[in-house]
Amino acid sequence: MTPSHRSYNLPPRPVSPEEAARALIGPALGVPVTQHEARAPAPAAPRPPQGGEESASGLRDSKRPAGKRTKTRKPTGTSASVGDSSPEKTSASKNCGNNQSSYWLMKSEPQSRIEKGVDVKFSIEDLKAEPKQTACWDGVRNYQARNFLRAMKLEQKAFFYHSNCKEPGIAGLVKIVKEAYPDHTQFEKNNPYYDPSSKEDNPKWSMVDVQFVRLMKRYITLTELKANHQAHKATGGPLKNMALFTHPRLSVQPLTPEEFEFILSLEEKEPS
Repeated sequence: MTPSHRSYNLPPRPVSPEEAARALIGPALGVPVTQHEARAPAPAAPRPPQGGEESASGLRDSKRPAGKRTKTRKPTGTSASVGDSSPEKTSASKNCGNNQSSYWLMKSEPQSRIEKGVDVKFSIEDLKAEPKQTACWDGVRNYQARNFLRAMKLEQKAFFYHSNCKEPGIAGLVKIVKEAYPDHTQFEKNNPYYDPSSKEDNPKWSMVDVQFVRLMKRYITLTELKANHQAHKATGGPLKNMALFTHPRLSVQPLTPEEFEFILSLEEKEPS
């Protein structure tokens, strides 16, 4: 919810999951990255579909379905706790905790799209209409994004980002009301996000429950965010390393406090 890295003609060598995780999230979270890790290719594990993924231009890769965010319900007959899912485990959750990451950006599709007979549409308006304005954030099938879900804590805030639509952007705010637990859709054979390799006694995939907080005072578009990101790369502003642009395919992304506060401040300004 990982982009590939070029090898620059370096001789291949095995890369540990921890190195790959640091190379991916280091720039956004301030974690030091060694020269070799910065150049190292991502692990060669198969990459399942990832909810709400986008390319750097803001257009979603049509080959990767976005996760439908269904209303909250517990998986029937599942007593498993969240497992490590080795060897895919990375150090992302540990790194997030060490850096006190308390803010997030979470992508979902606001427009109807049928995947294996299921409409994967889920907008912030759909969340607002749910009982108690609460739903589970299911369908994440990327190890890095999954680990970010597992790092989330109660009451932390996240931007609800509309993806794979005419004008992608931030539509509102949600908060985490239940920490990570097994995603039931990985066990449902008729679900678009069924994973036959995941076992109930050691599930690979996790989800959290989110609750609607409010709509943004105005819709903050991807175009506006990108313009600020480009300007901040030159001036050293808060969005210079924003993961939405440095790692755009992740559908769950950490935000620094500075990034979060700057984006909130855009509500009060006219779009440039």
